[in-house]
Amino acid sequence: MKTPQYLKKGSKIAIVAPAWKVTPEKISAAVKWIEEKGFVPVYDDRLFAEYNQFAGDDDFRASVLQEYLDRNDIDAIFCARGGYGTIRIIDKLDFTKFAEHPKWIVGFSDVTVLHAKMQQLGYQSIHGIMSKNFESDDKVPMESLYEALTGKWHAVEMQGSASLKSFEGTPIVGGNLSVLYSMLGSDLFPETDGKILFIEDIDEYLYHIDRMMMALKRAGKLSHLKALLVGAFNDMHESSLPIGMTAREIIAEKVKEYGYPVIWDYPAGHIDNNLALVLG
Repeated sequence: MKTPQYLKKGSKIAIVAPAWKVTPEKISAAVKWIEEKGFVPVYDDRLFAEYNQFAGDDDFRASVLQEYLDRNDIDAIFCARGGYGTIRIIDKLDFTKFAEHPKWIVGFSDVTVLHAKMQQLGYQSIHGIMSKNFESDDKVPMESLYEALTGKWHAVEMQGSASLKSFEGTPIVGGNLSVLYSMLGSDLFPETDGKILFIEDIDEYLYHIDRMMMALKRAGKLSHLKALLVGAFNDMHESSLPIGMTAREIIAEKVKEYGYPVIWDYPAGHIDNNLALVLG
């Protein structure tokens, strides 16, 4: 996978809303952080457009994102928030000029669609906090993102988990499980054979997690992984007729026959300590 150029002082970061609408208040902390790090935030009033739940209709959101994908002076694109909507515009985008000047795509949750597109095209991207998350008092994810953007790294120590060191050089693919499930059967679903698959999710019924994992398994997407990297599965719900397993137990059941390592509780996903993870 190709690595976009790391950021330096003066690098320009565009802020976009490919899905749900966003308010100026929700990006102010991110703008301040970008400036404090010596970067230049780039956005205009189009960022705050509204069309029902979306930040403008599909054509509008696609046109704004297309502009920043095409611009050679933009070095990274921060997604303001997730929600739902990126999959509605992905086929409207042209990445020809992006390939002339690749830039970091940053976000998680619904942004899994853009990460999948990057993996299809052969570029790395960053699963990390979005603009609205900079309001948090927890600065660790912000520093983690800064390290990812500038090519400075430190080890993430995980108590009692298998090490990823033996898989150095193996690409990580994936993202939000629900969004991955929505892409199953399409050309956007990432190639998982020989890769480390990362998954996370929030606010789902446990039987939905079972259904999605069964779908990935039956489609052969879990059979030939090098490893499974499991992030946060928080705020899960049991239905009136309980399935009787936790999210961890559901996931473990689906992959127990394969023999590759499962790394549990990686600090990424819909949690405060959402550390940056380079995909691809």
